[in-house]
Amino acid sequence: MPRQTAQDFDQELLILFDAYVHGGMDRRGFLERAQKFAVGGMTAGMLLTALSPDFAAAQQVARDDRRLQTETLTFSSPQGYGTARGYLARPANASDKLPGVLVIHENRGLNPHIEDITRRLALDNFIAFAPDALAPLGGYPGNEDKARELFPQLDQSKTVEDFMAAARLLKTRPDCSGKYGVVGFCYGGGMSHTLSTRLPDLGAAVPFYGNHPKPEDASKVKAPLLIHFAAVDERINAAWPAYEAALKAAAVPYTAHQYPGTQHGFNNDTTPRYDAAAARLAWDRTLAFFNQHLRG
Repeated sequence: MPRQTAQDFDQELLILFDAYVHGGMDRRGFLERAQKFAVGGMTAGMLLTALSPDFAAAQQVARDDRRLQTETLTFSSPQGYGTARGYLARPANASDKLPGVLVIHENRGLNPHIEDITRRLALDNFIAFAPDALAPLGGYPGNEDKARELFPQLDQSKTVEDFMAAARLLKTRPDCSGKYGVVGFCYGGGMSHTLSTRLPDLGAAVPFYGNHPKPEDASKVKAPLLIHFAAVDERINAAWPAYEAALKAAAVPYTAHQYPGTQHGFNNDTTPRYDAAAARLAWDRTLAFFNQHLRG
């Protein structure tokens, strides 16, 4: 059976799913409102399953790929939760120091999809490190619904400090060149923006469809930005004009791309919202941006 895409679902249903994923409604609320789209032998529960991630089908780099060295690291975060944890991937046969990339997950913690993206970056000759914001609560629980339930329990001021500690760890590794960037998706896109206002030595930041900082914080950004937007994503896109104006006023170097016809989450190849052509273009641009700003 061909893999389903966003075009196989009513746009209103996709908007409902986005609200469900981001805490705008609970599972019961989604199922009740999705019922009217359950036709042709489908149920609302089947629709939810069809829209939800399929990690195994989308994996691009195996966990035991011999071209890579991977490990789980526990590190100190004295200004955050005290102790934090993340997943590191690096090329197995690297002889020179490499630039680092911090990878920041969506609002479900360090799930298999983000681990896979971390391995993809390592195959492109970066040291990639993906912290798990849910580590203080036991880590990613292996279930997307449970992960979303845990996320609001985090103290975001401490979580930001955990990500900053992760950045310091990455930069100071003996196998890292000292140059590092950050890429993040949805919640992670917003956190990438936040870190761009907090880390003066950050070399590059690439937020995918993430919440923007307050316009008054734009003057704190010292890193060049590459910002990816979905086309159908009012929740994120509405705040962009004000933040763009602030970036221009502060003379912050940035490039922004909006991908026609795409949904929020278009880079996530585990769900039908994935847009293969847009994701490939955005990822090629991301790699080129990191290569430009973090190497040499």
